[in-house]
Amino acid sequence: MRRVRRVGKYRLNPSDLRSKSVEELNKLLADQRAQLISLRQKGLSGSIESPAKVREIRKNIARILTIIKEKSRSEATAKEGK
Repeated sequence: MRRVRRVGKYRLNPSDLRSKSVEELNKLLADQRAQLISLRQKGLSGSIESPAKVREIRKNIARILTIIKEKSRSEATAKEGK
């Protein structure tokens, strides 16, 4: 029997992130960090609607940072090759 993996409701798709520019990724990163801060404050007060959302946003931040790092490394190797 094949196991179906459920994708989080708040998950950002890496292929969509790779198609964005570094500036767009930085804006998205700032937005995700602001959401994380807001959710952490809600968690402290006990009014968070979904604790899993915190985990997904943390993973989204990691995905964005990874793709920014990939893009910077590919630009650096392209400059070295010239």
